[in-house]
This record gives sequence, C-alpha cells and structure tokens, in this order.
Amino acid sequence: MNIKDIINKKNNNVIITGEEIDFVVNNYVSGRISDEEMTRFLKSVLNNGMTFEETYNLTITMLNSGNIMSFDEIEGILVDKHSTGGVGDKTSFVVLPLAASCGVKIVKMSGRGLGFTGGTVDKLESIEGFKTELDYTDLIKQVNDINIVMISQSNNLVPADKKIYALRDVTNTTESIPLIASSIMSKKLASGSDKIVLDVKVGKGAFMKNLGEARELAKTMVDIGNKFGKETIAILTNMDYPLGYTIGNSIEVIEALDTLDNKGEERFTKLCLALASYMVSLGKNESMDKAVKEVEDAYYNRKGLKKFKNLISYQGGNINNIDVPNNSIKIYSNMDGYITDIDTMKLALLCNNLGAGRKNKGDQINHKVGIRLNKIINDFVNQGELLMQVYTEDSIDELEYVNCITIGERKIEEPKIIYEVIE
Repeated sequence: MNIKDIINKKNNNVIITGEEIDFVVNNYVSGRISDEEMTRFLKSVLNNGMTFEETYNLTITMLNSGNIMSFDEIEGILVDKHSTGGVGDKTSFVVLPLAASCGVKIVKMSGRGLGFTGGTVDKLESIEGFKTELDYTDLIKQVNDINIVMISQSNNLVPADKKIYALRDVTNTTESIPLIASSIMSKKLASGSDKIVLDVKVGKGAFMKNLGEARELAKTMVDIGNKFGKETIAILTNMDYPLGYTIGNSIEVIEALDTLDNKGEERFTKLCLALASYMVSLGKNESMDKAVKEVEDAYYNRKGLKKFKNLISYQGGNINNIDVPNNSIKIYSNMDGYITDIDTMKLALLCNNLGAGRKNKGDQINHKVGIRLNKIINDFVNQGELLMQVYTEDSIDELEYVNCITIGERKIEEPKIIYEVIE
C-alpha cells in the first residue's frame, strides 16, 4: 500500500477503502507522508469527491487519532451544538444558557478562531478571569450543578484533523464537503455528547453560499452522526446578513447578555429561540411544541440570563469587567432610504483588519475592537443618520464601511431566518 497508488485510485474515481484512508491519515500524522503528498491527496478529494462510506471512514479514522471523551458521571442526556461559522455568530452564548436553564446537560468544547473574528473561546476570554480550561473533576461537578460548561478543546481531541485542517487552509482545499463534514463530525463525535444539533449557515457570509451545497453538507453530517449512534439534526439558517448588531469579541458577548435580557435584535433572537428549542427537544425527548414553550418561558423570565451569569461565575469570570471598547468612529449614511443589502463578508474582513480575528494561527486577538451596526436589513435610514460604529484606536477609511451598506427606495422581501431542518 502506498500514497501514490491511493491518489491514483481517487483521481480515477475508484472507491478507496477504510484501510487505505487509515494508511493515508495515520502516516501523514506520524510524518511518513509529506505535506506535498497529502496535498495531492486532498486535491484529489476536492476534485473527485467521496462517497458517503469514504467520508464516514475518513471521519472515524480522524476520530480515532486522539482521545474520545466520555462523561459517564454526568446524569442525563448530553447535547452538543455546532455552528459552521458566521459573521457576528454569538449564538452559543444565548442558545446554550437557554437550553441549560430548561434542564439540558451541555459540555461545549470550542476552538479558537482563525478568520474575521475570534472563536467562542476567544470571546469568552474577553471576560476578566474566565477560565476556559477545567480539570475533569471540576467539569463533571459543574455540569451536574448547573447543567453547562463552556471550555476550550483538548489538544488531544482529533489531532489528525488539526494537522490536516492546517494544511487545507494553506492549499486551497477547504471547500470540499467530504473534508468539511469529516472535520466537523470527528470533533463532535470525540466530544462525548449523546445528541448533536448542527447550525449550518447558508449565504454570503458563510462557507456554503447556496442551499444545495448547504443541504448536501448537512445531510452528510446528519447521516454520519446517526450512523455512529448519535442522534443528529441540522438546521439550515440564513447567513446573508450579520447575526444581530455586532461583529467582534467583547461586543458580541455584551450583545448576547442583552439578548438574554430581552433586548436583542428580533431576527437574531428568533434564531436563538429556535436552536435552543431543538436542543431541548432532543435533550429531554419531548415534542418541539413543548420544547418551544419551555424555551420561551426561560427567555421571557430571564432564566437563560441567570444561567449565563451562573456559568461565568462558576468559571471564575467577572461579568462586571468585560473588555469593552474605548473609542469608536461613527459612520453616517450619505442618503435616505431602506437598507436593502449588507456586504456581510466585506464587513467581516474589515473587522479582521481591525484586529478582531487572526490572519495567522499565532496572532493575538484584540478583544475590544469591532463593529456595531445601528441599522440592519429593511430599516429606514435618513441622510446623516448613524449607520454603524467602528471600535478601534486606529484610523480607518470610512468610505469602505459606508460602501458595505446598500440603500434603496423600498424594502426587500423579508429574509428567512431558517430555511429547513434535516433529520
């Protein structure tokens, strides 16, 4: 068995076996297969795809490359939530406390961000004192006490994916559904939860630009989870526009707190309530109608807010000391009209340029910088009215930010929040 023959098989659309996938992944991780050889293999997958069986075998091989978590000491069903990533995606800070306040058990392991803003862990670290690493005993006690923990991913969790993803990132092999599905699901399966809710983003600010691609990715991941014995559902959600008002790190945490305090942007709030309801339905084996009522009660009675504050306190954080921005540059509208489009990805890249994200793995995150929108899709704006605030100590090209917003004479059709659910 050798890497050249396996690449030739894949290039000729011949199905490769689980043993051959094991050979490629394990020998790459151990250094016996070079970056150059692995790049050729990844490009053959990108160009020729994989069958479901091949994708499942790749997922299992990566899963078995490191530790597989088990939380037998936690009472009840553990439910995990994963988002494929979006602009202003602070949903975990709203969804997970809401679900936990309804009695769902959650061990949320997250990574650090590489891109336009930080990851979930980076955002949590904008809270003074918040510990993103806990020993196993403290983790178990916390979940049994308050139903929820949010921590950084273990270094020994799916090390094959870490090495392969780093190579994909620099070789233009990221946009492959089998590679994306196996990367995400190997981590989810290793994280020890019993059931999984996937928030698959679709649109201009997401990896999946259209519903067809998103549906294929979602179905692949759901089938992987279910075949592994973990009940999995995927919700396809709109990522044409930023989620809520903020893009950044600390300002996203603050917006999440505002949302849990019933002061959130309407569309973002509806999305969070829906995702939390799916988690509750899975975690408590109950109908969606009943789960929706429980989540709405938790939201309107601020049980989710109390739970998030509880989580922060348990993990050593000081909610009264979040890295809030110091200075902002105000961006004003140059005309009257309705907001008909927002260049979501351009805003994300501008936010990254401010220092909210990492361009390279070792870069430091600036928690305080970011963008707060004052107007969102279909809002009316007058000439000279505030469009957004840019939180930075540096000078910026204000016209770049103005040009991210399209203003028209009439509203567009109200965008959907959720497209469909795949089970």
